Amino acid sequence: MLVYGKGFLKCEAPGVPFFYDKRKSFFTKTKRGFHSLPLGTGDRVYFNTNLRYSSKSIEVVDKAAIDMGSKEDKADNPALSSYDDAMEALSTLISRRNRGDRTPTRGNRDKLEQVITYLKILGLEEKIKELKVIHVAGTKGKGSTCVFSEAILRNCGFRTGMFTSPHLIDVRERFRIDGLDISEEKFLQYFWECWKLLKEKAVDGLTMPPLFQFLTVLAFKIFVCEKVDVAVIEVGLGGKLDSTNVIQKPVVCGIASLGMDHMDILGNTLADIAFHKAGIFKPQIPAFTVPQLSEAMEVLQKTANNLEVPLEVVPPLDLKKLDGVALGLSGDHQLVNAGLAVSLSRCWLQRTGNWEKMFPNGSKETEIPVAFCRGLATARLHGRAQVVHDVVSDPQESSGSMETPCGDLIFYLDGAHSPESMEACGRWFSSAVGGNKSLSTAVNGYKRHEEYGRDFNRVSKQILLFNCMEVRDPQVLLPKLVTTCASSGTHFSRALFVPSMSTYNKVISGASAIPSDTRRKDLTWQFRLQRLWEKSIQGTDAALDHTLKLDGITVPPHDFLCGDAPQCGGAAGTTQVTSSAVMPSLPLTINWLRDCVRRNPSLKLEVLVTGSLHLVGDVLRLLKR
Repeated sequence: MLVYGKGFLKCEAPGVPFFYDKRKSFFTKTKRGFHSLPLGTGDRVYFNTNLRYSSKSIEVVDKAAIDMGSKEDKADNPALSSYDDAMEALSTLISRRNRGDRTPTRGNRDKLEQVITYLKILGLEEKIKELKVIHVAGTKGKGSTCVFSEAILRNCGFRTGMFTSPHLIDVRERFRIDGLDISEEKFLQYFWECWKLLKEKAVDGLTMPPLFQFLTVLAFKIFVCEKVDVAVIEVGLGGKLDSTNVIQKPVVCGIASLGMDHMDILGNTLADIAFHKAGIFKPQIPAFTVPQLSEAMEVLQKTANNLEVPLEVVPPLDLKKLDGVALGLSGDHQLVNAGLAVSLSRCWLQRTGNWEKMFPNGSKETEIPVAFCRGLATARLHGRAQVVHDVVSDPQESSGSMETPCGDLIFYLDGAHSPESMEACGRWFSSAVGGNKSLSTAVNGYKRHEEYGRDFNRVSKQILLFNCMEVRDPQVLLPKLVTTCASSGTHFSRALFVPSMSTYNKVISGASAIPSDTRRKDLTWQFRLQRLWEKSIQGTDAALDHTLKLDGITVPPHDFLCGDAPQCGGAAGTTQVTSSAVMPSLPLTINWLRDCVRRNPSLKLEVLVTGSLHLVGDVLRLLKR
């Protein structure tokens, strides 16, 4: 079995992916290879020796920006130290300590007028009118739609810019140029130019912009200065009053799937939410959407009619049209997003006069060009249906040798946090863990199977690692996930509830220090999640052990995962909790999971990380260390 590996190369030079034999690397130390463009004097190559990837989201190129050796870089180049200063400056723009905190509103129309004022100060008001924009809103799938669209047009030969949110590890993920996160050097250049101008020229009571408004105007600054051919812009929240809606004449607009989310801001009905999303429609500018519930579709159609917008409903992409090419983003739900992206990209090419240039002999509307297929296949988006194999070695082996066999630890990461996305996540996870288990049989709540080339049985156990923001409704999210997975024959052996590392009121970089003090962590929310879990699984309130509140450093014994304790979903009325645990911190949890597979070579842990993009980002940060 060939498994994708990756390395990190400094100075933005792209590297060529390499492959190695998984069966050999399990027992023996594998010599890893990396091929790159020639390096100049002083350049260094970094390898991420802890990870191997099996995600369909093939990471064709990556950057040294996420390399955790950046502290050394700062020592070598003092100029890079200002990156931490930039993160500190960004953090001062956050006015709320928690997501649920409400701040006084200055008037919604005021908000867009403020963004326009900031653009004027930066000299961008007229220049952004020259950007050829694809503007995308939606409840779920808008980020994936943007990624597909960007990849398609990049593979058609255009210089692309893309602005999405949120970021998982580093704020620079929000700004992509030609498919890559903007470099640290360019980010700092554009960041400080914007920051200093706004600080100097903000007069007459105009304050510094809140975080998302600042990032939005920074995105416009980057795309104008980088002279992109196309700017793919994802709405932050809603649409009508979103900071990105200063775009007056996009080339085309898209509305991804709509659902119930952010009700505290957008309204309590699907019609209210659709009203806000349709706010990105502009007079006579073509728009596309995916099949929606009638309540939402009526609002979209009414808004389109009032603005004379030609609105087309796009069906999910037919895989047969891809001629065997697999989508770069995993999950059946991505066919919906891919179909929308194909229509948006085709319309963009047609309205900018590029379609005839690229396809002079004509192309049927039902056909998908080869360049489109390449884009769909190579699109990547961290933290959405992403699979990361953690290569665990014995810490006693200073050489890093893999001669001592360990079990397998595989993380399945998806930042689902709404009922609809949680259902899609459950379907994807069930499909992913069931894909290679044709020889498996159920044994006492977990699956035992023989893997090709192994001389012992493997025990597969599905583990849930979960957290969500307190503004979410876990009473809906958790049962939705359990029910969806169970309908496909996937049952969680254990559930772990853990606080996130990142905080809502601070912007950190990928190289920020991992917090070590867990004694002061308030685990009240995690214990509430555990109670809801046990009630949904067992049908009754369970007697929970709250000893973890003391000092916050205790973790369960290793046989909690490895022994034969009953799985989640045991007999109703069970009061002793053996199927879930509250973990004191995320770093301790990752190390504990690694210890479990070190101690049990026959164990295969398949860990679904979901409920929060913050949690997913924190796990990725730890795995990349």
